[in-house]
Amino acid sequence: MCICIASAPAAHCSGEEVRLVGESGPHEGRVEVLHNGAWGTVCSFGWDMQDAAVVCRQLGYGRAVAALVAYGGGSGPIWYDNVRCSGSEASLTQCAHRGLGVHSCDHSEDAGVICASE
Repeated sequence: MCICIASAPAAHCSGEEVRLVGESGPHEGRVEVLHNGAWGTVCSFGWDMQDAAVVCRQLGYGRAVAALVAYGGGSGPIWYDNVRCSGSEASLTQCAHRGLGVHSCDHSEDAGVICASE
């Protein structure tokens, strides 16, 4: 699988597919995960800086600047809810969560991140 940044070069590809959608730069946006050919979102319940740090590192950025809900709702499935990362994981899939596709939220609560652009 491949990590995708909408406007980033292919060199940023490794591991599971994760992308940031909905903002002006490739280093910020709503978090989306590709599973079985379908892009889905991550619910913001419990979403914090440790979770954002994992996403930013996975996408090849140095650090997370913010973990928030500010990029509009996505569409499709909501893949993760109640994500609980320690901050040291290499991939979002290594973090604890309720179970793939198990959630109690809607797309108005999709998680987002801002990663340091340096």
